[in-house]
Amino acid sequence: MLNLQRLTIFVAVVEAGSFTTAASLLGLSKAVVSFNIKQLEAESGVSLLVRSTRRLSLTDAGERFYPRCQHLLEEAQNLLDDVQRDHQGLSGVLRITSTPEYGSQVVVPALAAFSLEHPQLRIQHVSSSYHADLIAERFDIAIRLGHLADSNHRAAPIDSFAILPVATPAYLAKHPVENLAQLAQATWLAHSRLSSPLSWQVTTPEHQAILFDVEKPPAIVADSAAALLAFALEGAGVALLPEWLVRPAITAGELQVLLSHYQFPRQSIYALYPNTRHVPEKVRVFIDFFQAWVGCTKR
Repeated sequence: MLNLQRLTIFVAVVEAGSFTTAASLLGLSKAVVSFNIKQLEAESGVSLLVRSTRRLSLTDAGERFYPRCQHLLEEAQNLLDDVQRDHQGLSGVLRITSTPEYGSQVVVPALAAFSLEHPQLRIQHVSSSYHADLIAERFDIAIRLGHLADSNHRAAPIDSFAILPVATPAYLAKHPVENLAQLAQATWLAHSRLSSPLSWQVTTPEHQAILFDVEKPPAIVADSAAALLAFALEGAGVALLPEWLVRPAITAGELQVLLSHYQFPRQSIYALYPNTRHVPEKVRVFIDFFQAWVGCTKR
């Protein structure tokens, strides 16, 4: 009889690419992971993995065994979800990741309210500026902002938001920005994770789309919107940031919006989730909840 826990460990090892990483993701010791893989191989009578000091790879038998394990574990989880939902509502674990800034302002409050409605469900939220691998890191949902790259995952639209060029009144007193040419010559603060952080399609007051390019290299580059906001508040230059992030500073007079009659492209918010045949109920329910939550907070 197959041991589902050992199948889970095997799949985790394959997806993580190492015993150490899989052990960390599963909350187990490396010794326990190694023991279970050896037992699985002994029970099946074949070698599933080829292990060396530098890499881990599947044997021919492992290549055939792995996708069937994935399918079996998915069906087992679906069965458990269906049974538990019928008797006690949502249960198990919901793992979700988002950027730290949007997470703290929007995702975490929504998760807190969602948890109160579903007390049997355990929530695990991970903040990261980097895009996690949903499969390898076993996330149910990733909240992604901006342009959505092509992937094998499904995506549910949540909302959209404006991005605004901002700077402090002190900076603008020394470096006035009254037109696009002056904005292109400004001291810019750029996000390192954007493919083209200083080139944008801008809509003019006459509703014409034009290409706006900053003419100088950025003075400061950072890997998070929170860092760029902090630099902007210190008067280090101009930053293009989400409206939901900078609105409090604008309202307080700490930052000013530059050339508000020009519109930078709105950015989208998506809930990304694995493209499996059976979408877990906890994923469907939370996405519906989050869409409604975001809609209510904007009113």
